[in-house]
Amino acid sequence: MSEPLLSLRTHIEEIEKLGELRHVRGAHWDLELGAIAEVSYGMAHPPAVLFDEITGYRAGLRVLTGSTGSAARLARTLRLGTRPDGAPLDDEGVVDALRAKPSQWAARARDFPALPVGDAPLLANERTGDDVDLLAFPVPRWHSHDGGRFVGTGCFVVTSDPETGTHNGGCYRMEVQDEGRSTTIAAVPGKHGAQNIAAWLAKEGRAPVAVSFGHDPLLLVLGGTEVPRGVSELEYAGAVAGERVPVVTMPDTGLPVPAGAEIAVEGWLTADDLRDEGPFGEWTGYYSGRRRPCLNLRITRLYHRDDPILLGAPPGKPPHDYSYMRTVMKSAMIHDELVSMGVAGVTKAWAHESGGGRLFVAVSISQRHPGHARQVAHLAAQCPAAAYMNRYVVVVDDDIDVADLDQVIWAMSTRSDPARDIEVMRQGWGSKLDPMLPEGETAYNSRAIIDATIPWERREDFPRVAQSDPAELAAVRRRWAAALV
Repeated sequence: MSEPLLSLRTHIEEIEKLGELRHVRGAHWDLELGAIAEVSYGMAHPPAVLFDEITGYRAGLRVLTGSTGSAARLARTLRLGTRPDGAPLDDEGVVDALRAKPSQWAARARDFPALPVGDAPLLANERTGDDVDLLAFPVPRWHSHDGGRFVGTGCFVVTSDPETGTHNGGCYRMEVQDEGRSTTIAAVPGKHGAQNIAAWLAKEGRAPVAVSFGHDPLLLVLGGTEVPRGVSELEYAGAVAGERVPVVTMPDTGLPVPAGAEIAVEGWLTADDLRDEGPFGEWTGYYSGRRRPCLNLRITRLYHRDDPILLGAPPGKPPHDYSYMRTVMKSAMIHDELVSMGVAGVTKAWAHESGGGRLFVAVSISQRHPGHARQVAHLAAQCPAAAYMNRYVVVVDDDIDVADLDQVIWAMSTRSDPARDIEVMRQGWGSKLDPMLPEGETAYNSRAIIDATIPWERREDFPRVAQSDPAELAAVRRRWAAALV
């Protein structure tokens, strides 16, 4: 049987060809695997890592990390192609190739309905009832203060709208419970998956859920991105890939999971079935909260391939497993949304990795009129792609590369007056993951907008920047490159 579309194994083969995969054998599932992954994220050229022969488990039961952590791997994931000379895209190339793509994919999604299939490698092994055991697989304890072993980091959690039947796929943290027979699902409040679960609980008293734990990281990307309400991530993935995604319909819940999945479970959430969950090292770089009750998925059925591979995507202090991916995706989406609003003069947006791709956004503009920078800042702070957990928006002139944090800080330091150029917006869309949110308080946040552009009225007499002409610098680099190596 050939590999189905969105197979994790196909992705692994492709990144091996790119020379970006490293094999690690003999690491322990308890902390060591997570620490090795963390070291890899901080490397100058972070590789993907495939763990095998994990302590306590037989060879062949593997875990992949770093699946989207470079321009080449993310370009492969998003089917963005290569440079004209066939070389992999670089950071700028990926963002440029992404421009306008998210809105195009969303518009075309319904042309790619999921394709139910009756056979898939996923169906090779089936477990039901008390035979279900998630700990038969090498589920890591990623961080030293995590409350347990988290199988759901690179997962794809499928729910449905009980009124429309539209499926949603989200990526939420999932801690193994009951010695492997169940797992909590910490769906983020306000996200579409959490809304679907709440609607099912209100209507039927239980919510059906299916989860994939190993698949093409395209589903990891889409599960953590603001796909428009009413658009299925599986259909959206079809639009990205250019063909319908084959799915297996789970027999108990009727929910679809990708046929290319390595492991899939299904079951039910009920309001009275809770387990203590957390803490967990999150994408903000902090452990989130204390151990607390969370909805628990009572698993009725588990399928898995022979020798299945878990897709791991542990967050943490940036850079982490998917911080690069989120930065690139958010940067392109924010830029596109500003342009789609009709805002003139926007040249680039960048959602910085040090802010987890959400907390710190910089936008460059070619100033067109007084107040232009403030207009862009306010819109960027609340546009759909940036509204969740945004904290700082900085607007700079178009001579500043917003992807270069040193240049952004230089502009802030020399072109803004704190008393005049910083405004604070209150009661924005926050999160319980926010380390600044006191325990028990409503998840609002405030956000600062910083106008670090040259004041409109001083454009003619503002001091000249002390640097060579860019064209002259480019010529010098070409002429003297060998001497400077």
